[in-house]
Amino acid sequence: MSFAKVYTRGVLGLQAPLIEVEVHVSQGLPSLTIVGLPEAAVRESKDRVRSAIINSGFQFPTKRLTINLAPADLPKDSSRLDLPIAVGILIASGQIPDQAIADYELVGELALDGQLRAVSSILSIALACKKARHKLLLPSDNADEAVQLQHLDVYPAHSLQQVCQHLLSQQPIELHVLQTQEIKGSTLLDLADIKGQLRPRRALEIAAAGNHSILFRGPPGTGKTLLASRLPGILPKLDQDESLTVASIYSIANQPYQFGQRPFRAPHHTASAIALVGGGC
Repeated sequence: MSFAKVYTRGVLGLQAPLIEVEVHVSQGLPSLTIVGLPEAAVRESKDRVRSAIINSGFQFPTKRLTINLAPADLPKDSSRLDLPIAVGILIASGQIPDQAIADYELVGELALDGQLRAVSSILSIALACKKARHKLLLPSDNADEAVQLQHLDVYPAHSLQQVCQHLLSQQPIELHVLQTQEIKGSTLLDLADIKGQLRPRRALEIAAAGNHSILFRGPPGTGKTLLASRLPGILPKLDQDESLTVASIYSIANQPYQFGQRPFRAPHHTASAIALVGGGC
């Protein structure tokens, strides 16, 4: 087969639109062309993919390769497209059967030796994959984060060779199961630590009970930030949808997050309005 189509995901804010990686192998001088608005990290993937395929024990086709990332009007960034591009090349060159990849979405960055490296925004990708009712094949380091979603088949892999062995049914990858860990204690700050400050504490309790906004105003050192940091500790835990939204933001920033816990942000007092809410086109 000289044509292959592999599904993966891009990232657009908190959304993860579907990307179809189309690979065509044709006669001609050996070359590899990537089209479909690829940014620098995607354009450089051809060198990583070539080395990963060869070092994983497969043959890199010495023909003309054209890779299209559809939809063509959506900018493609990040190295998460390495794995689907590599698998698409192997399918188009006849080294993997095309039906093996039908229900899968693939994400992952490839090292030169074929090892898979973790990528960011995996929770947004997993949410979109779950809605599409697809299986998700991803780096092992991202598996614990993705498997927090129920009713999503997550297949963790350490290398391109392991992915190919799974698709060839030689050594199937087992579904990943989240290992439950005992939570030693909450990381939230406790309002009981505040001594005195009876009126501000009362204001915090009223704001938490009635779901109101609250503004503390006063000179530096009077305890405004100290009090505000205790507000999440007296608020109810986030529900599932709220937790997934917050966790998606943390996933984009590559920061850990404890499900159900309300975040607290403390920007510096010199931060401008643009720095707080973002700007640009």
